Amino acid sequence: MDSQKPFDQNSNEEPEAQLGSDYEQRLSRCRRNEHREPPRGKLTCYDWMADIPGASEGCDMVEVQFKNTRKGFYLNSLHIPLKIGDMVAVEASPGHDIGQVTLTGALVKRQMKHANAKANAEVRRVLRKARQADLDKFEEAKAKENDTMIRSRKIAEELKLNMKIGDVEYQGDGNKAIFYYIADERVDFRQLIKVLAETFRVRIEMKQIGARQEAGRIGGIGPCGRPLCCASWMTNFVSVGTAAARFQDISLNPQKLAGQCAKLKCCLNFEVDVYVESIKHLPPKDIRLETADNTYFHFKYDIFNRTITYSTDKSMPANLVTISADRAFEVIAMNKAGEKPLSLTPESDEKTAEKKPYADLLGQDSIARFDNNRKKKKRKSKSKAKADGQQPEKDDNRQPAKQDQQSQPKQPKQRNDKRRQKPQGQKKPSGEGPERQQNPQNE
Repeated sequence: MDSQKPFDQNSNEEPEAQLGSDYEQRLSRCRRNEHREPPRGKLTCYDWMADIPGASEGCDMVEVQFKNTRKGFYLNSLHIPLKIGDMVAVEASPGHDIGQVTLTGALVKRQMKHANAKANAEVRRVLRKARQADLDKFEEAKAKENDTMIRSRKIAEELKLNMKIGDVEYQGDGNKAIFYYIADERVDFRQLIKVLAETFRVRIEMKQIGARQEAGRIGGIGPCGRPLCCASWMTNFVSVGTAAARFQDISLNPQKLAGQCAKLKCCLNFEVDVYVESIKHLPPKDIRLETADNTYFHFKYDIFNRTITYSTDKSMPANLVTISADRAFEVIAMNKAGEKPLSLTPESDEKTAEKKPYADLLGQDSIARFDNNRKKKKRKSKSKAKADGQQPEKDDNRQPAKQDQQSQPKQPKQRNDKRRQKPQGQKKPSGEGPERQQNPQNE
C-alpha cells in the first residue's frame, strides 16, 4: 500500500507527458486558477493563442522578464521546451543572467513590434533552463541588493552628488550590478563608479529613472483606493499635461491632480481622447450667441448630457442659461442668416411647465404615517357628530388606555368655567351667562 501512495499523488502528472505540451499548458493554467496564484507581473501579456494546437511552435523567440520591469527577447536556438513561468539562463555581458519566461509562441513577434525592437540589433540566446546551482547563486546575489543600495547612498552623499539611488539589481551570476538613480539635474558620476567598483568588486552600470518609475517600484495605494497603476500594470509612461485636465473640466488644483510621485496623475490621459472626440461634436467656445436682448458667451460644457451653459458676461457667470447642443447649432445658424431669436431656450420649453419634484403622495416615507391617519379619522368623526347634533360614537376597537386619554380633555373646560365666574361676594343674575357678565359691552 505504501508503494501505491506516490503513484496516486503523481497520477495527475502522468497524462501531461503523454498528451503533449498543449494539454500541459492548459492543465497548468487551470491549476494556477485553482490555487489562485498571484499574477506573473505587470509586464505579462495574456496568451490567447495558448489553447490553439501548435501555436507555441510558430516562433523561436521567447520573452523573458527580469527585475524592475526589465524584459528582453531571446532566441531559443536549442529548441528547449519552454513554457510560461520557467526560470531560464540567458546570455548577458558579461556572463549570464536569470529570468522568467513570460510569453512564448507567435505573440512574441507582436510584442517585439509593440516594443519597437530593432531588427538589426544583436539577438542573445537562451542558454538553458536554470539549474539549482544557478538559482542558488541568483538568490545569493539578490540577498546583497539591499545592503549594496544603503552603502551606495552613503558613498554618493560623501561625494556630495545631488542624486538618489533608488534600487540595485544584481545580475544572475553576480558579476554585474545595475544602479537605478533619480536626479533632477545632470550628474557627473564618474568618480562614483570608480568608488563603487572598488567597494563591491563588480561591474557597475548606472541607469537613470524618473519619478514615475520610482513610484512604480515602491508601490502604494492611490486616492481611488486601488493599487497604483504604475505599480500594477503600466509599463511605459507618457507625458501628462494640464490640457488633459482642461478638456475634462477638472479644476486645476495641484494637490488633487498630483500623484504620489509629485507629477500629474497618469490616469488623466486614460479618458482624455474620448472627451476630445466628444467636444468636436459640440459648438466651439469662441462663438457668441446673439439674441434679441443679450449676447451670450460660452461658460462650460456638459459632455455627458450634450448641453452647453452660456453667460451674458465673458469673464464671470451671469444670467446662466443651459441649452442643448442641437439648440445651440440652431441659434448659430439663425445668427449667420441675420436673425436673432427672442431667447436661447426654445419656445416649446418655455410653454411646458417644469416638472414637479418628487412628492410622497401615499405618505410611505413618513415614519408617523399611521398616527396621522388615526388623527384624521378622529377629526372627521367629531365634525360629523357636531354637524348632526349628536355625541361622537366611541370606537369599540380602541384600547382602554386610549379611551381614558379621550376623556381627559374635558377637564380643562370645567377649569375654564370656574375661572370665568365672578369673584365672591357678587351674585350671579339669573338668565345671563358668565360671558355676558364679564363683557357687558358686547350686548
